[in-house]
Amino acid sequence: MGIPNVKRFRITSPDGKDSATLMAVVPKGTDLDVYLKEASARYDWKTWQEQKASMFKVRVGQQKQKKAK
Repeated sequence: MGIPNVKRFRITSPDGKDSATLMAVVPKGTDLDVYLKEASARYDWKTWQEQKASMFKVRVGQQKQKKAK
């Protein structure tokens, strides 16, 4: 079961190269532009880029060996 009233927001890095999805419950009356700008500034973009890079690394040396006849 999910958390009710959760909304997804797309934030971009300060340099504009990367984007991430932020899921949050925002109280009524909150200025979304200010909230998203602050969240983008506090986000750990360096770790985000490292995790993105590690997902696409190909493992070398783990291939199945063929039996020689």
